Amino acid sequence: MELPLWIDFFDELQNVRGRSQNTVMAYRRDLELYLEYGKTSKSIPGFYEFMKKNKLSTRSQARVISSLRTYFKFCETRGMKCPELRELRPPKVKVGLPKVLTPQEFQQLFDAAEGADATKTARNQLTLLFLYGLGCRVSELISLNIVDFNPTDRWIKVLGKGSKERLVPLTEKLAENLTTYLKEHRPLLVKENSPSILINDRGHRPSRVDVWRWLASWSTRAGFPEPVNPHRFRHGCATALLESGADLRSIQMLLGHASIQTTQIYTSVTTGTMTRTIEEHHPLSQMQEVEK
Repeated sequence: MELPLWIDFFDELQNVRGRSQNTVMAYRRDLELYLEYGKTSKSIPGFYEFMKKNKLSTRSQARVISSLRTYFKFCETRGMKCPELRELRPPKVKVGLPKVLTPQEFQQLFDAAEGADATKTARNQLTLLFLYGLGCRVSELISLNIVDFNPTDRWIKVLGKGSKERLVPLTEKLAENLTTYLKEHRPLLVKENSPSILINDRGHRPSRVDVWRWLASWSTRAGFPEPVNPHRFRHGCATALLESGADLRSIQMLLGHASIQTTQIYTSVTTGTMTRTIEEHHPLSQMQEVEK
């Protein structure tokens, strides 16, 4: 089995569609999995069993199929006939509600990020404020540069997926913490002429691994049974805003979602919260059942 137009496809993904390096690599892994299967069989139904044997979850299988369909659609735009496009159908994925970080859990982490070193404490707590206050992804967090911050109008420029920029307003607390950090603490951390706002313990721009390692350490100090996933901050930010009355469109713009449908999942989270609140506090829920 061969996949023609391989180079052209990945060239378009990166240079025309502006997909990130991580996304491009994910496409490559998915297509390579299909190529591996093609060494022994060309049966499309058998590919699903092959993915199961490789212990891919239903969600991962759906991602692989989506990658393949994107590739074959690209080939058809180049005049090729791709019958696989009609045969490849993603499995149904049960969409679970995102696990959010509550304000109480955030405060626990914020307190746990404090240490004996005031400079590192400022960096640690600013990292948490960025994650929770901006609802940003880790890749967006570590890409923030000093020139992206506008202290006068109190906003910061975030570079999202597909190199799409968005301006995110900052709360007064976050803007104050950021200004203090840049003036008093960052100069003590940086060891090179780096444009990055956040600086790791080695004096450079932090990596994704650095952020995961920090969160794991703070989670342990806070007494959590497992490390807090960075995405929980994003979910927590969106849910808190929605419960406070923010509209979906504003939250979509804040998070950088390409589709409003992606943002709408948070309505399910708040509906669940509302249901529990009514069940616990509404007078009708407290009434004793009348004996017959």
